[in-house]
Amino acid sequence: MPIYEYECDGCGKRFEVRQAIGEDGSDLKCPDCGVVGPTRLFSSFFCSGSDDLSFSGAGGSSCSTCSTGNCTSCGI
Repeated sequence: MPIYEYECDGCGKRFEVRQAIGEDGSDLKCPDCGVVGPTRLFSSFFCSGSDDLSFSGAGGSSCSTCSTGNCTSCGI
């Protein structure tokens, strides 16, 4: 199960939740203040097999075709 990062719209607390792909987190509560429906944040990732340790998976791709690193020509 992937880990998603959320930020509370009430108090600004950031927290992580393991949840199935496809769940939107709209029923989640902030662990600090209890506000329902936090905002899911975009998280970068690390690929341990990569030779390029500067690539985070979000923007800054060295791909000449796109800027996200998420296209078919990147192979990522």
